[in-house]
Amino acid sequence: MASIISLSAAEAAAEFSPDMRVWHTVLAAGTHQELIWAKFEPDGIYPLHSHPYEQTSVVIQGRMRLTVGDEVREVGPGDMWFAPPNVPHGGEILGDEPVIFIDVYSPPSGDHDEAITYY
Repeated sequence: MASIISLSAAEAAAEFSPDMRVWHTVLAAGTHQELIWAKFEPDGIYPLHSHPYEQTSVVIQGRMRLTVGDEVREVGPGDMWFAPPNVPHGGEILGDEPVIFIDVYSPPSGDHDEAITYY
């Protein structure tokens, strides 16, 4: 994996999940953290879920109504959030623009979808 990743390289590496209408890819995975790029289409679903690793995220493009635990807020470019382990989080995509955000997981998820709980 490259240490410096361009936006075009992230987009080119992304895989599409039709059930949630999201493009996503792991950009880098180290011993203590993992870098992820996600792009939700305007009709995409960012379902309420939790997992055993911490998640820190930054919105790059688009708007969504985000829930983290008991907090609900509309977020857009430049806004950030932190979801502690096992705290439910997810969002509703707003508008006609895709929502792109960068996630950092710690420890790395290891791409283990079975560790995710959906609500």
